Amino acid sequence: MAFEGLSQKLSGALSKLTGRGKLNEATVKEAMKEVRMALLEADVNYKVVKDFCKKVTERCVGQQVLESLTPGQQVIKIVNEEMTALMGTEHSRLTWSSSVPTIYMLCGLQGAGKTTMCGKLANHLRKQGKKPMLAACDIYRPAAIQQLEVVGKQIDIPVYQNGTQDPVKTAKEAIEQARYYGRDVLIIDTAGRLHIDEALMEELRRIKAEIKPQEILFTVDAMTGQDAVNVAKSFDENLGIDGVILTKLDGDTRGGAALSIKAVVGKPIKFCGIGEKMSDLELFHPDRMASRILGMGDVLTLIEKAGEAFDEKDVERLASRKPTELTLEDFLQQMQQMKKMGGLSSMINMLPGASRLGDVEIDDDAMKKPEAIIRSMTPRERRNPNILNASRRKRIAAGSGTTVQDVNALIRQFEQSKQMMKQMMSRKGKFKHMKMPF
Repeated sequence: MAFEGLSQKLSGALSKLTGRGKLNEATVKEAMKEVRMALLEADVNYKVVKDFCKKVTERCVGQQVLESLTPGQQVIKIVNEEMTALMGTEHSRLTWSSSVPTIYMLCGLQGAGKTTMCGKLANHLRKQGKKPMLAACDIYRPAAIQQLEVVGKQIDIPVYQNGTQDPVKTAKEAIEQARYYGRDVLIIDTAGRLHIDEALMEELRRIKAEIKPQEILFTVDAMTGQDAVNVAKSFDENLGIDGVILTKLDGDTRGGAALSIKAVVGKPIKFCGIGEKMSDLELFHPDRMASRILGMGDVLTLIEKAGEAFDEKDVERLASRKPTELTLEDFLQQMQQMKKMGGLSSMINMLPGASRLGDVEIDDDAMKKPEAIIRSMTPRERRNPNILNASRRKRIAAGSGTTVQDVNALIRQFEQSKQMMKQMMSRKGKFKHMKMPF
């Protein structure tokens, strides 16, 4: 779970304030010592931590907070606001060129996930109605060009490459190809290094001078902590970056990069990668990220994901039917839509208080077994589970690689869901505006 360690420590420190009826200056400063230690352990830049704690303390020991009837809640509000300000206050959007194509140049060190991120960004922009194209300008890393071609094929987006010729020439040719084929966005995948060197920077400067990208996006591994900030600063000084993309935010992210980059480098975080799938890319909203870190959840992003995953017509169709009319095909459809939202762990991470769950293991593969069982049924069996006698259940278990007990458990779960919906309908009188519980 991203930011899990930091979230738990911050929640622990701030809970000492929310549990008190009245606060005094000494209590606030004591809690802020724990906040400072939590941020430093998360590898947040020392100067950033110092300035953050100073601002929060000054606001928290003000007369208005100390004399408030709910001082603890006011402190949480202040911490949330200052943390949001630390990461940029509001979401920074991509800018667009007045001429076609708009060019985005991705740069960063080797291993940050830059090539994969090119595909994710292209996939994201296509959903916005754009027609993107990728250009392979990393001629040094073994199989880098092939990797980008595989990524492009996976999402059905064209890739321009011309072997190991000068990357500057390849980039210029890619622009002409994009114009010829009517592609309005060109994403350039550039070479990385294990560490910064002058040869790399000189090549990137040459590409920038020739193609004049609309934005240069620095791609960085979110798990690298404060080191990511130093690298971003160096790239900005040598190249002039316009924004940052955080990758691998679904891993054991400490928080150092997310909380430090904007404050130190002065460039906004625009996107974050949250998984391995091409669809696992989110816009970076500082206020929502601050809420996640403080264990307050991210309900807005959860609602947006649900809006994208759940088809409105399907929801209305299911809501208009009686519980007795629901079938295992409906059950399967709902599971498929939940998977589109990123899995159970991703959804739970966005719920308020998720950090208090601690080390609870959430199995994202939990839906694979019931999905396999339903897919092993005939259409008639899915629509009418009542015909599932012992021999049919044995056949379904064998076909899905499960046991008869697993099949029985799924049928019970389905019947319980229908019963629960029936009870809800009897209490509410109507089911028109309610969503499915599964």
